[in-house]
Amino acid sequence: MTASAATHTTPQTVLLPVSARANTCIRFSGADRGKAVLSPEQAVEMLSQMLAQGATIAAVDIAGPGDPLATPEVTLRTLSMVRALLPETPLSVTTNGMGAAALAASLAEAGAGRMNLLVNAVDPLITSGIYAWIRPGTRTLPLPEAARTLVEEQAAAVRACCDAGMKVGIRTTVFPETNDAHVTTIAATMAALGAEDMTLVPYSPDDADAPALPVPAEKLGGAMMDELMDVIRSAAACHLPVFMDNAPATNSSAAFSTAATGTASACSAPQQAQWTAPALPKPAAGKPNVALVSSNGMDVDMHLGQASKVLVYGPREDGLPCLLGVRTAPEAGSGDSRWAQLAEMLHDCFVLLTASAGSKPKDILSRNGLPVLITEGEIGSTVDLLYGGGKKGGKGKKRS
Repeated sequence: MTASAATHTTPQTVLLPVSARANTCIRFSGADRGKAVLSPEQAVEMLSQMLAQGATIAAVDIAGPGDPLATPEVTLRTLSMVRALLPETPLSVTTNGMGAAALAASLAEAGAGRMNLLVNAVDPLITSGIYAWIRPGTRTLPLPEAARTLVEEQAAAVRACCDAGMKVGIRTTVFPETNDAHVTTIAATMAALGAEDMTLVPYSPDDADAPALPVPAEKLGGAMMDELMDVIRSAAACHLPVFMDNAPATNSSAAFSTAATGTASACSAPQQAQWTAPALPKPAAGKPNVALVSSNGMDVDMHLGQASKVLVYGPREDGLPCLLGVRTAPEAGSGDSRWAQLAEMLHDCFVLLTASAGSKPKDILSRNGLPVLITEGEIGSTVDLLYGGGKKGGKGKKRS
């Protein structure tokens, strides 16, 4: 249920899509570009708007459109900011779990009480048949090696999250003739590691540009799929409480089980009509680049008035954003003209990122065609977010 369809008194689980970076890609999912991504500040602003309009927020889940742990600094900052706004509200993270073991304590400290772990196999061979690519770090590994890494990291994630005091629920997409006979093994394995429940999602072809699951169409819906799901649920329930979710199986920010949300309905932030955060600035003709100020070249962490240099990022030939150069900012002491000069110097930039700025500089820069976005965090993931995740050319795919 979306927010616009719910009454203000209906408890809602709000899904916050703050990660623009994917680290896996399902073989059988289609194009997923253009999904909205919120900055942590926008996410909190949206929640504040909801509260001001009388909404009852039962839970908040950090989910999609990429993987929250692919941009851990953004996710941790979002959790901390949401926790400050909603100190008693349950918070969770939906992720494939890569990197979770090292981050479990930090996630718990930031306020996450639950991890919804996307596990489609515990056998690397089956994993290789489901994913087109898996990127555990900064580069894509050969699929057999990456599949082993994913399976190992997911097991480690369950143990580490349980040790950190978080609950862990498993979310599994059922791909007929691919992992359907394996779901009971997933349930048994995850239960032994400490998971508390399991949600099953039937695969559904989306008629997009990815290849469909190579099975007869009648097995992908209707009575045959319903019968298959009933059999799988009964078998898996020998190991874990099992919930069913008939939402489309994108494995990113779909609504999750009542085990995570109680009786709350679920709503996804980007699709809400009633509560909307301002859109992030986007590249435009003649303005393809991002300007930012940084004290160390790694983080957006400076007050604009203290910056003597401005870093400019933009797309290289393959479309991925990178550092294009460093420009000297106008010297302090020239009054308002300093900001007009800065706007002219950054005429090819569609936004200026800074940790803090006065109202007058922001107003002058905005009137001169350079909006200022107040944010903090690691430069790479922040710039990625503005470019929609640093997508390469060619056909896009849904990513989990």
